[in-house]
Amino acid sequence: MSTYTAVVVHSETGGEGRYDFDYDGDLLARSPVKVVRAFMDVVDKKYLPSEQVDYEINAALKSPSGNTVTAMGSLIHEGDGASPFMMMISKKPS
Repeated sequence: MSTYTAVVVHSETGGEGRYDFDYDGDLLARSPVKVVRAFMDVVDKKYLPSEQVDYEINAALKSPSGNTVTAMGSLIHEGDGASPFMMMISKKPS
């Protein structure tokens, strides 16, 4: 099991959150979209379990070194509309 950190920036408010999460395996060996999906599964289950949250990914790419995934998209809250975000996901240093 490895620990990863996601830094999420809300583009309209400038708010920023850092979230650590565990993944069984080498998450960064997967495609950028699958890395984002793994983190969003954690958001759905751990951080927003009582809300119906969906998301749309507009772009997801991996750094040339393969150590960071960057994504842009929108969180879609039931009844609230969409909130644009930018996120970076990387392995947490030991």
